[in-house]
Amino acid sequence: MIQASICTIGDEILIGQVVDTNSSHLAVALEEAGIRVTRMLSIGDDREEILNNLRNELELNDIVITTGGLGPTKDDITKDVLAELSGSFEYVENQEQLAIVEDILRGRGLDVLPINRAQALVPEKCEVIPNRKGTAPVMVFRFPEDSYNATLFALPGVPFEAVGAIPDVMEDIRAHYPLNDILHRSIMVSGIAESALSELIAPWEDALPEDMHLAYLPSPLTGIRLRLSIYSGKAEDEKARVEEQIARLKEILGDKVYSDQDDTLEATIGRMLKAAGKTVSAAESCTGGEISHLFTSVPGSSAYYLGSVTSYAVSVKEHVLGVPAETVEKYGVVSSEVAAAMAEGVRRVTGSDYAVSTTGLAGPDGDEFNPVGTVWIGVAGPRGTKTVKKIFKHDRKRNIERFAASALDFLRLTLLEDLTN
Repeated sequence: MIQASICTIGDEILIGQVVDTNSSHLAVALEEAGIRVTRMLSIGDDREEILNNLRNELELNDIVITTGGLGPTKDDITKDVLAELSGSFEYVENQEQLAIVEDILRGRGLDVLPINRAQALVPEKCEVIPNRKGTAPVMVFRFPEDSYNATLFALPGVPFEAVGAIPDVMEDIRAHYPLNDILHRSIMVSGIAESALSELIAPWEDALPEDMHLAYLPSPLTGIRLRLSIYSGKAEDEKARVEEQIARLKEILGDKVYSDQDDTLEATIGRMLKAAGKTVSAAESCTGGEISHLFTSVPGSSAYYLGSVTSYAVSVKEHVLGVPAETVEKYGVVSSEVAAAMAEGVRRVTGSDYAVSTTGLAGPDGDEFNPVGTVWIGVAGPRGTKTVKKIFKHDRKRNIERFAASALDFLRLTLLEDLTN
């Protein structure tokens, strides 16, 4: 299998000033082409660091792709390092890139300065893929077999330009490398911790064929994505084998599987509601609108999502949602009874078929009855109201995400029971 390494170059990445998005876009494109990404590195603006790291990556991989360090200023030293690495002693002016540089600058009403023309200068031993979105071209270095037996692509670091260059880079790779397929198949799981999930499916996982690889990809909002992969052969030939394993896995997990594709809880719930012609609303306290945000992030959610009440204060719970003051006084704000009353209240206010509610303590403090990270979730529907208590031990932001995801999953399970029975 063809292997690739992605290297970002620039101190701004290492100090956290700039978030590297180029690597993720490149990884997706390489993976789709059947190329396995072995590493992602970030290298500072240091000549020896760049040189040593690139030499190592060229020894270990068939393809190395760099982004960054190709600008016109003195701290952009990547081009000089690549000249040394390739044994180039001279620079040549690429006329196609120069014409692009001139068009860009004149289109902005700027003069073409010598520093701008220098962007079109490239080491003599490289090929050029013109960059039509910026001034620094993509440089391609093909090394002889007695050195690295690999190809290096040097892309500009500006995300707009780097992402824009990916189709041309992939076209070049396809023209020079025999590529295999990489087959990925995912299912989405919710309502179970990663450790418990691992134990539950251990016998199935241990029995997987050697060429199948399982990855656990957890997220606070979407649960756990289980991805089964085959990194060789042809995808069409392997699909039946993978589907057989996925079917066995779904039998083990039952209703913990909420989707058999890359998905989200809110999109899954939306499809369920839409298919049944039902509507939903939300009453949020500790989640502060997070559930509403998740619902409305799905295109077309207006067909089933009616709205929410962010009842953060007790007075809003009582006066808008109709939670009885004596219920709050007797059981406390963070309680099953208040969660139930909130869900019933917002269902009444909005006229929705179903309603979900949250009341809890996201942090940093708990109260005399509940530890920090406690949430009560309520779901009200045509068949009545039910509640569930969850406790998480994270920081405030993560707790809010966990609360919202748990609420959506509790709603999903309720819908599953109501709409399929």
